Amino acid sequence: MLLYGSGLRLSEALRLRVKELDVGTSRLHVRDGKGGTDRTTVLLERLHGPLRRHLKTVKAQHEADCADGVGGVYLPDSLAEKYPNAATEWRWQYVFPSTTLSEDPRSGAVRRHHRSDSAVQRAVKKAADAAAIEKHATCHTLRHSFATHRLQDGTDVRSIQKLLGHEQLRTTMQYVHVLEQSSDGVTSPLDTLPEDPA
Repeated sequence: MLLYGSGLRLSEALRLRVKELDVGTSRLHVRDGKGGTDRTTVLLERLHGPLRRHLKTVKAQHEADCADGVGGVYLPDSLAEKYPNAATEWRWQYVFPSTTLSEDPRSGAVRRHHRSDSAVQRAVKKAADAAAIEKHATCHTLRHSFATHRLQDGTDVRSIQKLLGHEQLRTTMQYVHVLEQSSDGVTSPLDTLPEDPA
């Protein structure tokens, strides 16, 4: 729901930190997205309750990890140096932590990383198969659907560009072209014939 509702790339959703969710304003902040850019996008109101419940569970897990001495999270070097205690602070934890602990190859520290992209990709594939969706459906399809549905609802293309974090407008314009092709009003001649009353 977060991928579709906020137009996130899978990597952006998995790397979200607790402090980047702003339920009060229904916004979330993407840090260091594609191209190293930051942006703000929408946070679906219908996700507020499920996210609060999810974060309650994640926080309990984080507190248990801290009690076991493994409650730190990876921070980029500059942040780790600037804020030496931040790695164990709740606000810096991943929204979607891994279900297992692992050794960080950079430092050798045992910690809980974010959930793996392959686990989420498998879950989306399984859901698409269960729903008997015949078209190719991936995590990125949800991002495309976000853009297309925003356009259908009348959101201007520049706003969608900002929400998606596209550097170039022409990247966002691809969604406009797809929408135009799928709704150009062309019908089959068979559709114009009266139906057989028998």
